[in-house]
Amino acid sequence: MNRTKIIILDFDGTLGDTTDLIVRTTQAAIKELGLPERSDEQCASMIGLRLVEIPPVLFPECDVDRDVYAATYRRIFNELNTDGAVQLYPNVIETLKEMKRRGIILTIASSRSNASLTEYINNLGLASTITCILGANDVKKGKPDPEAVNKTLERFDINADEAIVVGDTIFDIEMGRNAGTRTCGVSYGNGSRESLSKADWIIDDFGELLKLIS
Repeated sequence: MNRTKIIILDFDGTLGDTTDLIVRTTQAAIKELGLPERSDEQCASMIGLRLVEIPPVLFPECDVDRDVYAATYRRIFNELNTDGAVQLYPNVIETLKEMKRRGIILTIASSRSNASLTEYINNLGLASTITCILGANDVKKGKPDPEAVNKTLERFDINADEAIVVGDTIFDIEMGRNAGTRTCGVSYGNGSRESLSKADWIIDDFGELLKLIS
């Protein structure tokens, strides 16, 4: 096995605990648009998909305008995204700093917009550790398509077997597998251990990543 040179991280449910904010935003958007009721669990299961990809999955019986849904969601999200609404999971900053000290390149591949990611990275004190951010608007195809991973590897001229993709949902794991990387699921986010079973590893605490690159 080649030495790990790069770790490609998801954000929502992996670095930042955004679940409550996302679910509240989704429920508010559903109510405003007059869409059929969905449970909090159903809303949370959409995390990992790009906003325009959610309507046909969450509302297969409805003809929902994807762009209208996405615009409504973004507006409500910005209204609810007050200071302190999103916190990092335990041991994230310490682990990222240690991995960077060891020479690992740290990047993010997320279904969130680049602007939103950049704001979180700056506000949560991660800017000094993250080298590259790819958001939903930086790729043509979202997760589980491997485009974001492939673009990242090409940028740094790194082989797939020298990378680990880390995320909390099946979309993250399949993205990494489709790109040929190793994958690590985190059990504390939005995916169950069962849904992450295809990952090479599953960890219960972000700090456990250090054991995978030693």
